Amino acid sequence: MAQVRASDEFPLFDLSAHPLDPLSGEELERVVAIVRRDQAQGAQTLFETVTLHEPDKETVRGFAPGGAFPREAFVVVLDRRTARTYEGVVSLSEDRVLSWKHVEGVQIRVLAEEMDEIQDLVKSNPDYVAGLRRRGIEDPDKVIFEGFGTGNFGAEEERTRRLTRPHSYYVENPGDNPHARPIENLVPVVDLLEKKVLRVEDGEVLPIPPDPGHYRAEAQASLRPPLARLEITQPDGPDFRVEGHAVTWHNWSFRVGFTPREGLVLHTLSYRDAAGERPVVYRASLSELVVPYAETYGDHYRNHSFDLGESGLGVCVNSLSLGCDCVGEIHYFDVDMANGYGEAVHYPNAICMHEEDYGVLWKHSDLKRRSSEVRRSRRLVVSSFYTVGNYDYGIFWYLYLDGSIGFEAKLTGVLYCRAAADDESPKYGRLVAPNLNAMVHEHYFNVRLDMSVDGDANSVLEVEADLVPTGPGNPHGNAHGVRETLIECEADAARDIRPELGRYWKVINRSRTGAGGGHPGYRLVPGANVKPMHQPGSAFMKRAPFVAHDLWVTAFDPAEKYAPGDYITQSEGEPGLPDWVQAKRNLVDTDVVLWYTMGLLHIPRPEDYPVMPVEYTGFTLKPNGFFDRNPALDLAPPRHCGT
Repeated sequence: MAQVRASDEFPLFDLSAHPLDPLSGEELERVVAIVRRDQAQGAQTLFETVTLHEPDKETVRGFAPGGAFPREAFVVVLDRRTARTYEGVVSLSEDRVLSWKHVEGVQIRVLAEEMDEIQDLVKSNPDYVAGLRRRGIEDPDKVIFEGFGTGNFGAEEERTRRLTRPHSYYVENPGDNPHARPIENLVPVVDLLEKKVLRVEDGEVLPIPPDPGHYRAEAQASLRPPLARLEITQPDGPDFRVEGHAVTWHNWSFRVGFTPREGLVLHTLSYRDAAGERPVVYRASLSELVVPYAETYGDHYRNHSFDLGESGLGVCVNSLSLGCDCVGEIHYFDVDMANGYGEAVHYPNAICMHEEDYGVLWKHSDLKRRSSEVRRSRRLVVSSFYTVGNYDYGIFWYLYLDGSIGFEAKLTGVLYCRAAADDESPKYGRLVAPNLNAMVHEHYFNVRLDMSVDGDANSVLEVEADLVPTGPGNPHGNAHGVRETLIECEADAARDIRPELGRYWKVINRSRTGAGGGHPGYRLVPGANVKPMHQPGSAFMKRAPFVAHDLWVTAFDPAEKYAPGDYITQSEGEPGLPDWVQAKRNLVDTDVVLWYTMGLLHIPRPEDYPVMPVEYTGFTLKPNGFFDRNPALDLAPPRHCGT
């Protein structure tokens, strides 16, 4: 096991057993201490990011258990004394800062610690207190607010100041829904660096919605009887095996990772068959989740929250509970992260892993012999849940016995609403309770897939139905074939779904050939999707131009991690996917990355209030020529089948 050298301040201690293991709490504290020591960062410094600086692929693939490896951390800090943002790489192995640079003209995420610091500042502001009184609220302690980003609409202060525009909610009694009673048109504009309320935008007074929006069990008039007990047990134990962050399950193996921005990450997914351990995906993660709103009233036109780039999805992770979030034979992974002050925080049960029965995998009945062969499907589920303000998101990865990989996002929580006038019929939303307008919006999830199908030398084909017009070659109008188009260059790598043609994309390895003569591959099969609703040239489309296309393909670059760019807070638009493909890099027989965006249009309905039943979106990666035949033929028949 690799070790760092001892220093006067820190004793010798063992590092993680693998180069991709997330940083432990002890390592996080050590990284922060090195930064404070070597870069003279004091108590006023905010630590936006302290995470593993992932080694290059050669180091990871060449690692042998027990071998030495460099252990490094990547950090992003805001020195509030100078209003400067810095990026650095810290070596735990060498006990020093390896690199340190000032990143000009950017803002880090707005951190929870900053919002805590301004609570009393805002609630004691005389203009804010007067605005509450205009609305009949005498006690500021019955108000909560959340720090919404300002976006960027060209104002000078958005370029030069570090801002937040908190939205306020009236919580009359403890336990009331904290998002059910918005206080409309009362927005303090706060400079977070100066800790100063620049102004309070106090506009039209609208009624505070009267319904407290109770959803807790104790607040319901009556409850149904509890559901009949459904016990999921595995008397023989689960089929997965866990060693640290490494997981094996049937023929699958992979590693579990986590970052403060992305949350759950899967590394080095591979499938073992007669040919050995065969890589499929090197790294899979959510790249961005952005939620733009359609409302034009008040300042709601500003609302398009980047839940990774502006909030940090990982730091919003839930600790999961057996029987509630996960059922069955569960393995949990804990997570350690540094908070904004650089203190290590432990998150127990942040990631849940378990197996699920998934119905019939394959079946055929021989009616003449009156016999039937059936195999049941089972999937491995790796999941985590995040609460970002009013919304709760579940991020689920599924591995299947037939070699497929699934991604699913589950959306629940509380609708984001504004107050409505007594006689108002909202144009861009729906009334879900008296004076409560649930605004129309979308959710766009972008997933980054660093592919490695039988190795890194991959190519991407766009595959769709090839329709043949009725004529001499198709006299009965029934002919339709398959059209495959090789995506050769990034200039042609912004693609869109075509449901009417069944379009999908296939990643292949042309250096290998299967028994049938084709190349091993995996196809990305899209699910339901929508196109962007915001107009070209709008502030949202400038900041999130990646949503203009469903799929982007890029040549691998370790610096290109997030679809909208690295620093989206208050940015007019960072260099991101549309900029990267301008390099027109080769995409044939090389290391390629797929960036797939799923859009979901949410037109609220009464049944979404006061808490929303889960909505789903996702996609599937399916083997396509990766195997010579059904890889699940060797499954044993189900026990007691037919008895």
